[in-house]
Amino acid sequence: MSRKRLVARNISRGTVVAERLEDGSSFWAKFMGLMGRGSLPRGDGLWLPGENGIHMLFMRFSIDVLFLSKPLSGKGGPRQVISARKAVRPWLGVVWYVRGAKGVMELPVGAIDASKTSVGDEISVDPL
Repeated sequence: MSRKRLVARNISRGTVVAERLEDGSSFWAKFMGLMGRGSLPRGDGLWLPGENGIHMLFMRFSIDVLFLSKPLSGKGGPRQVISARKAVRPWLGVVWYVRGAKGVMELPVGAIDASKTSVGDEISVDPL
């Protein structure tokens, strides 16, 4: 079954965070995350709305992770970056809880630097 595709843009910096962001809003998508995959290509990512922590158990590769706030204007709109973690290691990297986070974006290593994303930036997550 194909999942909805999204694009993530850093509105504050005018950059693209992920060109092909997979919608991970279903129970199964949140349960599986990126487990079982061998890599995450540049430009790809996984969006886990409503989440505030991750684990790296059963992962085969490191990832960059953005923790985002709830939408800044009601139900839709951009979200603010609450925390940015670079190169979170497989098996060892665990981020149990990020206060204020209401969504997690899992990205290839280097995506945070490439998009010049920092804590406080506003990120939009829109249909592709």
